[in-house]
Amino acid sequence: MTIASTTSAQKKSRVDGQITGLAGELFVAAELLKRGLQTSVTFGNAKSVDLLAYDPQSKLAYAVQVKALRSTNYFLLSHKKVEPTQVYVFVLLNKPGQPVRYFIVPGEDLYSKPEQFTKAFLVPKMPGILPSVLKALGYEDAWHVFGADASNK
Repeated sequence: MTIASTTSAQKKSRVDGQITGLAGELFVAAELLKRGLQTSVTFGNAKSVDLLAYDPQSKLAYAVQVKALRSTNYFLLSHKKVEPTQVYVFVLLNKPGQPVRYFIVPGEDLYSKPEQFTKAFLVPKMPGILPSVLKALGYEDAWHVFGADASNK
């Protein structure tokens, strides 16, 4: 393998991660807008906040962190980096033509009850959370985290 092909392969994987992340953020932004929340994508201008959402009815504002995957794996997230005041939306993009899956978790749950997300969440080297765990805990499509009306708008 040449240096040029190695560099090209490295750039491709990095771009893919950026594309996956941006796709996840845009899907979540669209869902929040559909539910009546005014939503802005920060495009990296706010450290560790991907979206800002505001519910004009309840006057509540939300800082949102999005974690996205293209296919079932585990979402990389360290318990040490969790902000209890944020909302975490884990997005499983799936293949084109398949529905996107969302898992909405209050940061306070991740912060104060890390053991319920299994030991993998607390492993220092490669911490993460499996979508199956989030589903079992009832976080799939839990749009009510953004207010009682967020799931019905």
